[in-house]
Amino acid sequence: MAPSAVSADVAEPATLPHKGGIPVGSTKLSGNSDAAADVADGKWKDFTFEPIRESQIARTMARRYFNDLDKYAESDIVIIGAGSCGLSTAYTLAKARPDLKIAIIEASVSPGGGAWLGGQLFSAMIMRKPADTFLTEIGVPFEEEGNYVVVKHAALFTSTLLSKVLSFPNVKLFNATTVEDLITRRDESAPGGIRIAGVVTNWTLVAMHHDDQSCMDPSTINAPIIVSTTGHDGPFGAFSAKRLVSMGALDKLGGMRGLDMNTAEDAIVKRTREIVPGLICGGMELSEVDGANRMGPTFGAMALSGVKAAEEALAVFELRKKQNTI
Repeated sequence: MAPSAVSADVAEPATLPHKGGIPVGSTKLSGNSDAAADVADGKWKDFTFEPIRESQIARTMARRYFNDLDKYAESDIVIIGAGSCGLSTAYTLAKARPDLKIAIIEASVSPGGGAWLGGQLFSAMIMRKPADTFLTEIGVPFEEEGNYVVVKHAALFTSTLLSKVLSFPNVKLFNATTVEDLITRRDESAPGGIRIAGVVTNWTLVAMHHDDQSCMDPSTINAPIIVSTTGHDGPFGAFSAKRLVSMGALDKLGGMRGLDMNTAEDAIVKRTREIVPGLICGGMELSEVDGANRMGPTFGAMALSGVKAAEEALAVFELRKKQNTI
């Protein structure tokens, strides 16, 4: 079992933010010596943060958030779901097309979906080859195990991918936000006679209380391409697939089949595609559309389905953008 060529950088000790700071991790203060106590007291005695009024914090947060809402109300691509597939889609798109405005809508407060653990609360993440190429692309170290590779903790993959996606200036993540519906346009040439032209959004906590509160109308984001990666059926899972069925654009859900890793991973990647004009489906949501097998705790298909979803989006983007101008 040999480690891959990708290796994590060794960080230098950080310097604490006070006069005469001591590098974190220094062994010079070990023990209970009087010198250690004297240094610890002296170094922090005059420490203080910059002064601020509480209203500055409130105004800055609100201003930035509502500026983003204004900017991304007209987006180029909206990704529903910030799990491993959605984040891989965002990374590939943002890197390939820095000119596009990409909005990610995630119902949970914490993005990442089920990719913070490797399966059944185990920490290691398994990816079958050739998904190791994506790990190399984003700089996540792994260990070779023949036909597959192992990331020592799933959170290393997810946090790395998330940090890279959020660092792109053309990407905005709206977490704690859910998609309540799809914006549609009549298109008699399309399945079900519709084309998808955006999403209907609300804060997740608001959406959860529609049954016990009075009317709480949503908001909207227009975009010529929606990439839906909401996972298999669940409270928020397979949302777009289920909505297409309810509006007659799909006859019925195929329904996710039993676990078969060898069949499932190939099928999910190969069949990631535009389901109806303007809506691309990837990841485990696709299993509910096609009746594909589930794959369990192997994550290569999620990453590569995201890459293919990005390619599919770019292949039809100009056409859908032209159609979406009206």
